[in-house]
Amino acid sequence: MSDNSYDVIVLGSGPGGYVAAIRCAQLGLKTAIVERENLGGICLNWGCIPTKALLRSAEILHYAQHAKDYGLKIAGAIEADLEAVVKRSRGVAKQLSSGIAHLMKKNKITVHMGEGTLTSPTSLTVKGEKGEEKLSAKHVIVATGARARDLPFAPADGKKVWTYRTAMTPPEMPKRLLVIGSGAIGIEFASFYNDMGADVTVVEMLDRIVPVEDHEVSAFLQKSLTKQGMTIMTGAGVEDLKVTGKGVTAKIKDKDGKVHTNEYTHCITAIGIMPNTENIGIDKLAELDRGFIQIDPYGRTKSKGLWAIGDCTPGPWLAHKASHEGVTTAEAIAQELGNKEVHPHPLNRSAIPGCTYCHPQIASVGMTEAKAKEAGHEVKVGVFPFIGNGKAIALGEAEGFTKTVFDAKTGELLGAHMVGAEVTEMIQGYTIGMTLETTEAELMNTVFPHPTISESMHEAVLGAYGRALHI
Repeated sequence: MSDNSYDVIVLGSGPGGYVAAIRCAQLGLKTAIVERENLGGICLNWGCIPTKALLRSAEILHYAQHAKDYGLKIAGAIEADLEAVVKRSRGVAKQLSSGIAHLMKKNKITVHMGEGTLTSPTSLTVKGEKGEEKLSAKHVIVATGARARDLPFAPADGKKVWTYRTAMTPPEMPKRLLVIGSGAIGIEFASFYNDMGADVTVVEMLDRIVPVEDHEVSAFLQKSLTKQGMTIMTGAGVEDLKVTGKGVTAKIKDKDGKVHTNEYTHCITAIGIMPNTENIGIDKLAELDRGFIQIDPYGRTKSKGLWAIGDCTPGPWLAHKASHEGVTTAEAIAQELGNKEVHPHPLNRSAIPGCTYCHPQIASVGMTEAKAKEAGHEVKVGVFPFIGNGKAIALGEAEGFTKTVFDAKTGELLGAHMVGAEVTEMIQGYTIGMTLETTEAELMNTVFPHPTISESMHEAVLGAYGRALHI
C-alpha cells in the first residue's frame, strides 16, 4: 500500500468524521482524514461546544444578577464583558480542536489539510498546504457536514445580518436583536443575548416555538422566555429584511395577517441548514435528496466503497447522531474487509435524544404525546412539576417539569420530555431505558438518589400510572 493509499479515507473531521476515523484505526485499518479548515469541524470550532461556553457565561451572569435570591450580596454593578465572554468561548474551542489533533496522532491517523474532491467512489484529490495530492482507499466516508441556510432576500453579511458563526464572535453587542427561527440554534442565541442584556424578538413561522418538541414543553418555554423579557411571535413570517445604516428594517406578518415594520440593530437567521455536498464530486456517485446524501442504515451509498454519515445525510442533524453513525459505518467497513469480531448495529432513529441549552433547558427523546397518538398508540402520560422536587426548590430552580409517554397496553416507554434545570444531563437516563426496551415496571422499580432533580423522572413514570408520591 503506497503512502497515499489507505484502507479508509474520511472526508471531513467533525464529530462524525473524526470519530469514524478513530474507530477505523482501532479496528486496525490504515486511515486518513481530509479537512479543509479546522479539525473538529463546525461542532467543536463553531457550534456545539463554543456555544455552550457562551451560554455558561450568560448563566453565571444570570445567577450573579439574582444573588439576593440566594441570600447573597454582591457589591457593585454586575456587567457583561462581551469581548471577554467571546474570548473564553474561543479558548474552549481551541483547546478541544487541539485535542482532536492529539487523538489523530495517538491513533496514527494521517491528516491531509485541504479541499477534498471525489474522483471516484474510492479516490479523491486534495488541494491544500502540500499542493495537489491524489489519495485512494478501499473505502471512503463522506462526513462534510452542513451550513446555515440564508434568507433568500437577505443573505447574511456578518455585520448586521448574522448566522450562528458571526453570533459566536459578534463585532458588537446587539441592542435590539431579531432572531428568525426558533429551533435549537435560534432559541439558544436568543437566550444568550437576552441574558446579556439585548432586547430580543423571536419570529417563528409555525404556531409554536421549538416546534419539534412536545406541545407542553413549547408552551412552557414560551411563557418562561416571555417572562424573561423576550418578544415571541409565532405563526409569523419575515416578509422583507433590509439593511440600513443603523441596523435592519424588518416587515413581519403576524398570525392575524397584519404586517408590522420594526427596526432592529441586528438580526440572526436560524432557519435551517444546507448540506455541504456541492463541488465535492459526489453528484454522480450517490443519490441526493435536496443535497442530502441518501444512505442505508449502515451509511452505504449506491456506489460500492462510498459511505456517508452526519449532517450531509438525512436528519436529525445532531453531533451525537453523527458520532454514532461514524462508529456504525467504521464497523460495517471493517466487517466488509474481513473482520469477523465486529457486529455493527444500525442506528435507531427513534431513540436519539435532543437537547437545547436555553434558559431553561429542554431535552427529549422518542415520540411526543401527539406523535404517539398519531401513530395509533393508546397512551398513558405522566407529568411531574419541579415545584414538587426538593432539590429543584433548594437550587432555586423550581420551574420546569418532566413528562413521560407510555403505550397503555404494553408499558413501552414511547417518549420523554423535560424542561428545566440540568435536564440535558438527565435525558440520557430515559434514552438508556428506551435502548434496553424497558417498560414502566423497570423504571418504577429503579431506585433514584435523593435529593436530585432526577427524582422527577421517577415521579413522572409513577404519575403515568396514577402512583405519583409527591404531588
